[in-house]
Amino acid sequence: MTQSLIFLFSGLLTGFAAAWFIRSRALAKQKKEQQDTEGFLEREKLGKERLQRETELFYQREAELIKRLEASLMRNKQMDSDILLLQKSNEETEAMLKSAQPELYSLKLKLIEANNTIARMKAKS
Repeated sequence: MTQSLIFLFSGLLTGFAAAWFIRSRALAKQKKEQQDTEGFLEREKLGKERLQRETELFYQREAELIKRLEASLMRNKQMDSDILLLQKSNEETEAMLKSAQPELYSLKLKLIEANNTIARMKAKS
């Protein structure tokens, strides 16, 4: 009887040790998976934050470019207006010069024509 108690007790101890080992191994595996998952989540969180910063920077740059484009369009519009005023002023001056001093007007046209000819000859060379 004592021998069967010893076998029974040793069987219980062996079973308990085996269960303890299996459970410890399962807990270690579960802990490793949890650490892997936490690491993955942390990487994803950092990636999301980086993307948010890049998106914010992109929108800031886009807003800056839109402002610069609008300023350029306004400048172009102002320059067009200035060109029209200058052309009108030139036409008025030309008309006054032509009516008041036709000889001077004729010389001016010849000078412009000569300058254009010189520019064409330089462009060909």
